[in-house]
Amino acid sequence: MLDVPFRSARQLAAGVRKKEIGCLELLDLYLARIERYDGAINAVVVRDFDRARRRARAADRALAKGDVWGPLHGVPITVKESYDVAGLPTTWGLPSLRDHVAAKNALAVDRLVGAGAVLFGKTNVPLYLADWQSFNAIYGTTNNPWDLARAPGGSSGGSAAALAAGLTGLEAGSDIGSSIRNPAHFCGVFGHKPTWGIIPRHGQSLPGQVAAVDIDVVGPLARSADDLALALSVMAGPDPIEAVGWQLHLRPARQSACATSRSR
Repeated sequence: MLDVPFRSARQLAAGVRKKEIGCLELLDLYLARIERYDGAINAVVVRDFDRARRRARAADRALAKGDVWGPLHGVPITVKESYDVAGLPTTWGLPSLRDHVAAKNALAVDRLVGAGAVLFGKTNVPLYLADWQSFNAIYGTTNNPWDLARAPGGSSGGSAAALAAGLTGLEAGSDIGSSIRNPAHFCGVFGHKPTWGIIPRHGQSLPGQVAAVDIDVVGPLARSADDLALALSVMAGPDPIEAVGWQLHLRPARQSACATSRSR
């Protein structure tokens, strides 16, 4: 069995439900790894540890009463810096947005949290999410955990690096021209660019941007293909403003696979 920080999100959630590990205990395991390893990697650049610990304690109390919040109950996660999270900065790596703080969560974030996840931070990006590396003047450079002299890819480079280093249980990124797929490849984890439009981008855009952008999608990164399917099932579905007009029914995956990448 893999060390706990490198298990898939499905395995972590199963361990929580079976009470093999507590939600706060699991969160603190990841936070301790961040304190130990992330100084060199610089993946988790926005940290919300106190609020995450409060949620993890609430998740433990709920489970003690037999109340399971969803398939990700108690799983610690991070998301790409470009996703809005209430009370946290969203900058897209732009120094001019250094002081921009989100008022509410992105829709995909709400869906992950609604499935029981414990969100504890946001991961690094390049300027405008527009490069195959992950550097910006606000947060600095993210390094590849397999070789700190190399890039983790981009633009979801912080996402992939955090997963590969065992710093988070699940991630959410975005992709136009390989911004999920490229860093997943560079770091040896799993990433999926979903069909355009099946996961709403609401709350994952620059301030003032309302209209959808062609071929721009949001989607999951993970340590297993199974986790991609799970995260997609949580994140996908119409934006509430469109829900009267259409529904989403995804066919089951043609194959079942579970493989995990490990670093350090």
